[in-house]
Amino acid sequence: MGRTADYSRQSCSIAATLEVIGDPWTLLVIRDAFNGVSRFEQWQERLGVARNVLAARLKSLVQHGVLEPRLYSERPPRNEYVLTAKGKDLYGVLVTLHGWGAKHVYGDADAGITMKHKTCGHELNPRIACGCCNEIVKPRDIQLNLTANRPTLGELMPRDAAADEAA
Repeated sequence: MGRTADYSRQSCSIAATLEVIGDPWTLLVIRDAFNGVSRFEQWQERLGVARNVLAARLKSLVQHGVLEPRLYSERPPRNEYVLTAKGKDLYGVLVTLHGWGAKHVYGDADAGITMKHKTCGHELNPRIACGCCNEIVKPRDIQLNLTANRPTLGELMPRDAAADEAA
């Protein structure tokens, strides 16, 4: 059963991000790409996802410029998929999601993997810092400024009906 969500009337960066990476399996495909997975068969074996679903997710990630296909076999033609600069920018999202899940889902139970900061040797506790001053930012430190006449997602990213059917 595919998930359908229509964000086309939204004018929101979070909704735009969900449009690109919010489908089931997509973040796990990206997670595995960061861990060196680059071929369809590798993802299929690791995730156990249906082939048609995986093919649709890879196609979408290529269309959105998150992954780039590279031909590794001409006979038969086969691509591997590598993260683009846009895809690599999702690293902080994955690290933050990992931290949240370890804290709020697993709690004291063993999550099966920890992230260790090589510089200090401690387990990583991700936090958000300002890119200009490096100050740790808390929700109360953020001021939202809404602009008038923001384009909707439907205007920015018209949906591909064929891709929706494949998902």
